[in-house]
Order: sequence, then structure tokens, then C-alpha cells
Amino acid sequence: MLKDGTYAAWYRTPLDQGTGIVHVADGQIWGRDSLMTYHGSCSVDGERFTATVSTKRHTDGRSTVFGVEDELTLDIEGRCPGKIASYTATAQQVPGMILHGTLILTEQQPPAREQAEQVPAFNPDKLRKLPKRSR
Repeated sequence: MLKDGTYAAWYRTPLDQGTGIVHVADGQIWGRDSLMTYHGSCSVDGERFTATVSTKRHTDGRSTVFGVEDELTLDIEGRCPGKIASYTATAQQVPGMILHGTLILTEQQPPAREQAEQVPAFNPDKLRKLPKRSR
């Protein structure tokens, strides 16, 4: 099941590949990569999910993984049986090209436990002495 949270994204087409960050919460999906921001809606049905996402360029330069520099509308279908989702997407502006992607749910590390006892002060006199070398 695609859970609400933050995902590391990896995706590729026959032209190129890329990585980004994706957030999912309350039926919305949004994120960014080095060229584009994206926002849309998603629907989850058990392990399967669908989304429609609009992209907008935030950085000039190279082409997108679809080979165009314009804004795109992506139709996404995928499966998420655990913490890793796989999906395919098509761009309405580039018929026939398929993007394959993976989303990996990032997990927050629990905060470090506070030490209940105080750490003793450093005392170099308590260190082991090195043996004396004979000549």
C-alpha cells in the first residue's frame, strides 16, 4: 500500500533517467527533481495506485527524461506491496513513451536515547601506561 510519507524516486525512459523526492499525503502527491516540480492527486486501492501529476520546469537547461522542455501531464499506474513501489507513467504530450520508476519510502530514525547517567570527566591518569622499551 502506498503510504503517506516521503519517498526517494528513481525513474527512466529510453532517453534518460533521473532522481527526485516525492511526498504523498491525503490523496495528494508532490515533489521535485533537478529540473521540475510536480503536483497532483493520487488514489490507492490496496497494493495498486494511480496518479495524475502536472510538472513545471524550475531550472533551464537540459531536456526532461521525455526529451521535451515543456510542462507535462503524467498518468501514473503502480503497485506498492511494501516500502518500495514500482510504477509506469506516460506523458500526454509524448504519446507512446513509457517512464518506469521506483519509489522508496524513507523512514525517520528514532531520536537517540538520552543518557540516564552522567558521563564521567576525562582523567588521563586512569589510562593504561605504555610499557617501557629497553635499549
